[in-house]
Amino acid sequence: MKTAIYGNKTISFEQLNREEFQKIYTIGKSGQLHCPSCKETVQLYLGIQHEPHFYHINAPEKKCPEPAPALVSDYYIKRDGFKIPKGRTISGAATVANHFKHANKIESSVTFNRGTSTVTLPFNSPFLQLLAENGVTLDENQAAAVTETEGSLLVLAGAGSGKTRVLTARTAYLLKVKQIDPRSIMLVTFTSKAASEMKNRLLSYPEMKRDQIQQLVTGTFHSIFYRILMFHDAGNWANDKLLKKEWQRDKILKEAGKELGLSEKEFAYDAALQQIGYWKNSLIMPQDVKPLTDWDKNVLFLYKKYEEYKRQNTLFDFDDMLLGCYQLLRNSPEILDYYQQRFHYFLIDEFQDINKVQYELMKLLSGKNQNVCAVGDDDQAIYSFRGSDPSYLLDFEKDFPSAKVITLEQNYRSAHEIVAAANQMIASNKTRRPKQMKAQFSNSSPPLLFFPYDEEEEATMIVTDLQERILNGASPSDFAILYRTNAASRAVFERLSSSNLPFIIDQDAESFYDRYIVRSALSFLKLSLNEDDSESLSDILPILFIKQTMLKEIKALSILKDCSFLETLSLLNTTHAFQEKKLKKTVPIIQSLKTLTPVQAIEKIEKEIGFLDYLKKRGSESNQLEKGSDDLKDLKTAAKSFHTIDALLAHAEHMSAMNKEIKKLSKHFTDAISLSTIHRAKGLEYKTVYLLGAVDGSLPHDHALESSRNGDFSPLEEERRLFYVAMTRAQNELFISVPENRRGKNAARTRFLRPLLTPRKKANFQ
Repeated sequence: MKTAIYGNKTISFEQLNREEFQKIYTIGKSGQLHCPSCKETVQLYLGIQHEPHFYHINAPEKKCPEPAPALVSDYYIKRDGFKIPKGRTISGAATVANHFKHANKIESSVTFNRGTSTVTLPFNSPFLQLLAENGVTLDENQAAAVTETEGSLLVLAGAGSGKTRVLTARTAYLLKVKQIDPRSIMLVTFTSKAASEMKNRLLSYPEMKRDQIQQLVTGTFHSIFYRILMFHDAGNWANDKLLKKEWQRDKILKEAGKELGLSEKEFAYDAALQQIGYWKNSLIMPQDVKPLTDWDKNVLFLYKKYEEYKRQNTLFDFDDMLLGCYQLLRNSPEILDYYQQRFHYFLIDEFQDINKVQYELMKLLSGKNQNVCAVGDDDQAIYSFRGSDPSYLLDFEKDFPSAKVITLEQNYRSAHEIVAAANQMIASNKTRRPKQMKAQFSNSSPPLLFFPYDEEEEATMIVTDLQERILNGASPSDFAILYRTNAASRAVFERLSSSNLPFIIDQDAESFYDRYIVRSALSFLKLSLNEDDSESLSDILPILFIKQTMLKEIKALSILKDCSFLETLSLLNTTHAFQEKKLKKTVPIIQSLKTLTPVQAIEKIEKEIGFLDYLKKRGSESNQLEKGSDDLKDLKTAAKSFHTIDALLAHAEHMSAMNKEIKKLSKHFTDAISLSTIHRAKGLEYKTVYLLGAVDGSLPHDHALESSRNGDFSPLEEERRLFYVAMTRAQNELFISVPENRRGKNAARTRFLRPLLTPRKKANFQ
């Protein structure tokens, strides 16, 4: 149906402004829309693969005759805060822009040609045949990677190419065929889960003995090299001296920050810890840092104090495990010689994610035997922010000049349509090893681009699609919703929270409304409703450039002057006349917020209280990736759905509570939709993937676009690799969302899609 009744007015779908769809959908969810013919309750359908329409809630297939069109004046009415057009002649000429855009398929120009998937001569060894008989089949390149055991080897393992199978089969081959002492084999992974999985898989292989597998040296870089440190210097590296928790490290930094007068609420200590970790993993000691900004200078000061504190208290952190072992081997030739004699074969997983200290450790240990098998994919290098450097994979032959290179090009995970699109997209990167992945199956379901109006409608369309599919028999665990940053998941998290669908989120995914900038903005709103809210007052002090130490004085002064905490701000003696004058103006502005809509109130905080000035200052002194103004824009987008401050604050509190509850439930769910950042989803796979926000500024991120404008294209290439990782998580279906608006402004589709669109299709996106 194209029409519905709201109150006593007729809404004609074809005459709705595009921006009104989500509002009408929300009205329908509350049961306020009715069929013009039978008067039963209807809702607006907003999904991915069908155009919007009104449907009967209790009988979706029911078709009522449309009422005869009636001519009415062309103007808007207001109802419950919504701006809605009166009914118009359905057959009349439309005056509304921004019509609904139908989803578009990304058709592949590459014909499907299934590659070989079983082992053939000259790799027809009895052991490989035995593996094949037990279900461990290898293609020709995989078999070569398994049997090429002497000398250094780089295995370029593209997405879904079976690298775990290659690593475990190669280990089994070394043990069974080459009769290598398991104690001389080191198998390094990036997660303990991956190490455990490989051991379990080895145990399932024919003729593998448990005691042999137990003697293998397997684990993460940290676990392996920590064992070496403990063996040689247990006293200094005892487990009780490890700073295991982030709050412990954070506390040391905050204590040091007091010497610089850094505010615990204002200064991004978490970003400082990340930066210190980056320097250490890159073997950049405090004396080697060349600070370029005030932020760098502050973090360098904290770095020095942090290291000094650990030395004085004989403590260490996780990064020290690698640094300490590197220094031990460098400074003790006899110990290095012992391990060079001990280990003859090295197998390293996820080699594209290796950082400098890890690479230098492997070079030291393999210095004599050079039997290094490095397995990775430069197209999936996405962790530069923590020191990972794909150049070690790209330039492998420089340090291992006799190295052989084998490329695994068969993708066993994804359909041809997805693989072909991913190939075409990633080929635009200049710094990479050329490879062309080939799929093993085709399902005639090309990746689909869909075009929601904004973040809110994006969430609605995805959840509608999920509900339909799960109702038709799909399992919730078949699906993943991926996004560039946790903040981008706000709308879809909220929509899923109000549905009956089970879903899980990352354990460290902070609620959007608990983010520092968002919480600070909401604190202004809370204070306007309750002028004695001390927690909210504490949150806004940094924005007003008042130190937290003044909070006690404010509370004391409020008692002395018999006024509210908020009113006390105008009485403060800050020794700065201009600041005192500003505070006197600020108090009535905050008091006036309660009479405004949430969006109006936030805009007033931005402009009249100086929140934007604060964000600008904070951004110049903080982590370059910290975009506080983006959080404020996201908050305004969320606030548009609410007409009162009370309603927005209640919603924010509910969503924060839901975030905590979902994290608890996530540990127990066995069948649930996954919400995850792309970084966290690496290595995982799902039957169906929804990718949010495929627009410039989101993916690629603003910081990469800014770097490219300054002539540095490496961040942009990493963002393209991130897009590639997202695409290749999908096995059967991939849906890519291209919202027309982001944070209240027109959005341009991501430049990463350009190679995938024919000239005819490109014309549809202008």
